[in-house]
Order: sequence, then C-alpha cells, then structure tokens
Amino acid sequence: MASRTTSLWGFGLVVHQPLRRRHCAGCRRGPLPLLVLENGAPRCLDCADLGHLVLVPRGDTALTRRAREESTLSAVVVRFDRRRGRYERQGVLVEEAALARAERRCLADAEARRRRRARDARRRAAEDARLTEAFAAEIRRLFPGCPAERARDVAAHTSVRGSGRVGRSAAGRALSEGAVISAVAASVRHLDTPYNRLLMSGVPRHEARRRIAPAVETVLAGWSGAGQDSAG
Repeated sequence: MASRTTSLWGFGLVVHQPLRRRHCAGCRRGPLPLLVLENGAPRCLDCADLGHLVLVPRGDTALTRRAREESTLSAVVVRFDRRRGRYERQGVLVEEAALARAERRCLADAEARRRRRARDARRRAAEDARLTEAFAAEIRRLFPGCPAERARDVAAHTSVRGSGRVGRSAAGRALSEGAVISAVAASVRHLDTPYNRLLMSGVPRHEARRRIAPAVETVLAGWSGAGQDSAG
C-alpha cells in the first residue's frame, strides 16, 4: 500500500492521516494523527525519523511551494476520501526553519504586491484626473455658457472609473463631441428639469424624457450660446 500511495503522488515521502485508530508498530504509541506505512506497518513520525517536521496545511500554494523548495526533507500528507475513492492531499511536512524562510519570502512578495498596488492606484488616479480635466475643458468649449464648477462636476461624475457612464466609454475617453453632449444633457435632465420627479411618480422613462426634452434643449442652447446668436 505504501508503494501504491507513493506512486500515486509521484514524488518523495508520503504521510497518512488515518481514518481509524492506528498505533505505531515500533513504539506502540497511538492513536496516531499521522503515520508512515513501512511494508504495510504503521509507524509514528518519530520512529520514521520525520518527527522534527512541521505541517503546512493545503490552501496557500505559494507558501507550500516555497517551503518545499527551502526544506531538505519533506513529505506530502494525504487522507483517503471514501466518497471519492481516492487519496486527497492535506498539506506537506517540512523543516521548521524552511517554513520560516518560506514565510519571509511570502511576506516580502506581499509587501512588493502592496507597493505595486499603491503605484497602480496612483497611476490610475492621475489618469482619471487628466481625463476629468480634459472632459471639463471640452464641455466648456462646446458650452461656453456652462458654469465652470458645473462643467467640472459633470466631468467628474461621468468619468468615474468602473461606473459604466459615457465618460468611461471609448467615445468618452476620446472626448468625442457626441459623448460630451450626452453627458451634459444627462446632467441637465436630472438637475434642471422635473425628470426625477416624473420617474418617481410612475411616468415611464421614455414619456418622462419626451416631456422634459424642450427644457433640456433650452438649457443646452443657452449654454452653447445658440440662443444669444439667434437673439442677436
């Protein structure tokens, strides 16, 4: 059985988590939480010269891999799953000093990942700020009558990363005229007309938009200067 289990895992030493109470064939201690099968006879870890090893439970792939790399002696721990009819890996036994070195390596990696995430966050924030500033400038170009603070608010709202709003679309990031007008119109619709109240009162969205369309057009025309041109 020992050879079959060893060949099943394909490398190194195999230690079992027994499903029933077993005692060491050498020192008679038991029941054993872990054992090694030698010619079918159970041996405790001390009798198998593995008692100085510590368990790294399964779950942390990086720690397990590095602990095995650092350890001059290691063993895979398995338990038989009756329902699946196969051995399932439970972890590995490694030298305690090797585990400590592996943990230090993983902590160093975690710190490197933290620093990289911080750098990426700063880079994304700078990109977002540039997009917002450019979007606001384009609003002011198309709608010179739009208050500067309002233009900044519209740009900031529509360009929030992950929002799915028009400012984050390909057209929005390219500052296409259609995307900019759409963002400004949406702001006017919600803030300068009774559109929200109509929706809350049960008016269907398309009908609510139809009712407030003239008011939206009036505000946009005023901001674009079209009303002043026609009056002149």
